[in-house]
Amino acid sequence: MTCGTRSSFSLVHWLEAPVLGISSLPLPPSLSSDTSAHPPLSLSLLILEISSARPFLFRHIIDTPTLPASPLPPPPTPLHSCKNCKRFSPIILYSLPPVLLMAATFVPAHTAFFGAKKEIGARSSFSPSISAHRCRKHALNKVLAVMAPTQPSRAPATTGSVKHGMTMTEKILAKSSDRSKLEPGENIWVNIDVLMTHDVCGPGTIGIFKKEFGKNAKVWDREKIVIIPDHYIFTSDERANRNVDIIRDFALEQNIKYFYDIKDLSNFKVNPDYKGVCHVALAQEGHCRPGEVLLGTDSHTCNAGAFGQFATGIGNTDAGFVMGTGKLLLKVPPTMRFVLDGEMPHYLLAKDLILQIIGEITVAGATYKSMEFVGSTVESLNMEERMTLCNMVVEAGGKNGVVPPDETTFKYLEGKTSLNYEPVYSDESAKFISEYRFDVSKLEPVVAKPHSPDNRALARECKDVKIDRVYIGSCTGGKTEDFMAAAKVFLASGKKVKVPTFLVPATQKVWMDLYSLPVPGSGGKTCSQIFEEAGCDTPASPSCGACLGGPRDTYARMNEPMVCVSTTNRNFPGRMGHKEGQIYLASPYTAAASALTGYVTDPREFL
Repeated sequence: MTCGTRSSFSLVHWLEAPVLGISSLPLPPSLSSDTSAHPPLSLSLLILEISSARPFLFRHIIDTPTLPASPLPPPPTPLHSCKNCKRFSPIILYSLPPVLLMAATFVPAHTAFFGAKKEIGARSSFSPSISAHRCRKHALNKVLAVMAPTQPSRAPATTGSVKHGMTMTEKILAKSSDRSKLEPGENIWVNIDVLMTHDVCGPGTIGIFKKEFGKNAKVWDREKIVIIPDHYIFTSDERANRNVDIIRDFALEQNIKYFYDIKDLSNFKVNPDYKGVCHVALAQEGHCRPGEVLLGTDSHTCNAGAFGQFATGIGNTDAGFVMGTGKLLLKVPPTMRFVLDGEMPHYLLAKDLILQIIGEITVAGATYKSMEFVGSTVESLNMEERMTLCNMVVEAGGKNGVVPPDETTFKYLEGKTSLNYEPVYSDESAKFISEYRFDVSKLEPVVAKPHSPDNRALARECKDVKIDRVYIGSCTGGKTEDFMAAAKVFLASGKKVKVPTFLVPATQKVWMDLYSLPVPGSGGKTCSQIFEEAGCDTPASPSCGACLGGPRDTYARMNEPMVCVSTTNRNFPGRMGHKEGQIYLASPYTAAASALTGYVTDPREFL
């Protein structure tokens, strides 16, 4: 049996085989160079594999033996004599039935995708054209390489060799891994610039860190860890409050420089260190910088990609490892390119654009891929609108989203950070797995109907949907510009809302902006004044609020079946509370217009 054998055996079936065991995994340079400088560790690695036939997540936690303080033992005998597989000999497999092991031998190893360019206008729909080419290499090579990446030997360039460019994401990861060249699918040890965690995942991350590195271990860099309580804050729930206590104790113990604490829950304004929603606070406090790698224990960490950096969410196990080493094993994602051109209509916002995109490619369309946003429309967006674009790439399955940094980016960062940063941009010869083009001038306001962000519909097509409430807030739709947009609709209508309208600023700064910044064209009125005249609820304490449900006493939580138009990012059953609640995701324009009528409403009725 050779590695060149073809078979139709499904990779998905193979991935459903029992857990794989590993012996002798390679370590990050900082650990492997001098094992005597570190105590023995027990690592847990997350293995991700994507099926070529369809988006498919293969995730196993594999515990390795304690790392020896002496040189690693010699590699075991290779599984077979295939020359293509010998380089992975440090790995052995067990607990794999012989039948599956034999079947796996037939599995194609690599897949190259070719996505046709798409021209997209109003109301267009399509299924991305993807064709798969199956390689002849041994299937085990692919999986083994994911588990134990090796540095391939590179021969000197020969006459006539072609230098291929890299995408933004590839360049950032190359720089952070001290590599001159990277390609999608490679597994690399990345040096992390910023690690963020919050009150929901922080306690778990801290627990794993202490278990694996020792109760008295110190974090790798106290100035590169940001801890932000924001999710379950203004509640009497004891478990939620205990989580905040845990991250506070850890921050004090480790002398974490950037811990944005809140102690008095009765009045957030007396807590000068408290910020609010982590993703918006990271930007406002200068932790988002072009060309860097930012990881967070929250899926919407991709929000920071608006600054031209690699930002993605990770689990507690990975975060615990990063806390102790400052490194993480990452697989380089391929990049999808989204070109948005045309003048932005006055009735559209970035939320309409990202809902349009997700509706086109589906919630699985960008699975473990980078989404790069370019074009004249993107260049015209302010930083908060760019953050909205990148925030929801994870709703399409994306690994990360990026916007090329420009003068708008640099101006936003002035006064927010004193650290130097190095912007990077995609090469002209960079390879993209697919490209989608949108003529933004032809698009209309859209919503995502229950119960999925890709269940897209034109807002005007949902005019008969009666609603019970409107919610304006979250990391996606609770920024200053989002409230300015809502106030613009209320001001233009001169009417009062017909359903309860809840306002939850993302951060303290946003809250203060609502009471201090005049709304353009209002004659000096602030958002808070316009909201009061329209009959909205008083702006609440800044936090994640009801975006993710939370304890029963969370402000604006849906504790009974209701229909809600929301500027948040997810609408699966139970997301904002009651499992029978229905959530229509929309832009602040559409949310405000709907509040005025009591039905899902196209904002062009008022703008």
